Amino acid sequence: MLYHLIAFLAAIAVVLLVTPIVNDLGQKAGFVDRPNERKIHSRPMVRLGGVSIFLGNLVALLIVWNAGGFGVLPQPAEYEIWGVTLGGVAFFLIGLADDLLTLPALLRLVLQFLVAGIVWAVGVKIRIITVPFVGIVDLGWLSLPLTTVWLVGIANAINFIDGVDGLAAGVSGIAASAMFFVCILMGEPEAGLLAAALAGGALGFLRYNFNPAQIFMGDGGAYFMGFTLAGLGVIGLVKAYTAVAILLPLLILAVPIVDTSTVVFNRLLKGQSPFAPDQKHLHHRLLNAGLSQRVTVLFIYCLTLWVGSLALALAGLPGGWGYAVAASLLMGFASWYVWQRVRSSEND
Repeated sequence: MLYHLIAFLAAIAVVLLVTPIVNDLGQKAGFVDRPNERKIHSRPMVRLGGVSIFLGNLVALLIVWNAGGFGVLPQPAEYEIWGVTLGGVAFFLIGLADDLLTLPALLRLVLQFLVAGIVWAVGVKIRIITVPFVGIVDLGWLSLPLTTVWLVGIANAINFIDGVDGLAAGVSGIAASAMFFVCILMGEPEAGLLAAALAGGALGFLRYNFNPAQIFMGDGGAYFMGFTLAGLGVIGLVKAYTAVAILLPLLILAVPIVDTSTVVFNRLLKGQSPFAPDQKHLHHRLLNAGLSQRVTVLFIYCLTLWVGSLALALAGLPGGWGYAVAASLLMGFASWYVWQRVRSSEND
């Protein structure tokens, strides 16, 4: 656990130190996200915060690796760790290129699926699924399309929810924290190191990204965090041949999965591109109902924390059901508070 704490704290420290530098350089170079009728922010914002999140994770993992924290891994496990790590680098570079050059959506998608396919070939594979009334089924050749859709889908889901100050960073930080504990419980401490570093980088970034934000993470940060979360779900959570293990990443990432799936499905029904911008995401609906940015983000944090606590309880965390009950009470209070705020806004 010492190495995990080192990874977590190192990532936070690097992000806190590097983000102001990235912000200054981005402003001088003009790499900013300008306001328009669809966006919430009212002034140009640097969109390169993902650079600091990526560097925080990179430095943290290099420190732990140099200190011997990864130990001597058996070959399959080593390939999995390298697959998620280098895949995260590639997804970050795709997002960074979009932040700097504005790549076409189709090109980004093709590049992402190409990287995901290579990562699958290295060994990051969903090999089994649970089918109701049937049980656990070996996927065989279906592993390739399912794994690549999972990796690319979660990366884009995190990017899609990055529409309010601090939302994507907070949700990713909470999800990574939950995955850390599950990885430890599942006997996957090496994957837990990646989760600890990601949690530190994401939560550290909130110092500059929570409302009112000073900088945005951009596509580079969102793609990196989303892919890493998806990869951790594969190598750290679903390797055990149990129905519960297979459900854990779906539960931890339920908020971005349900939100993105609903929005994309509605866009396709209307004959639109799945990447067509609109204001149908959960955070848009809450804002349009009269909630402030902070209340909207905190409510979605509570929702993410709640499903994460359920995952921890199902994974067998000691005292996990007690935490789940406490998170459920918090979720109930948050829902009541939001309902009161919406009613007050309607009366005004």
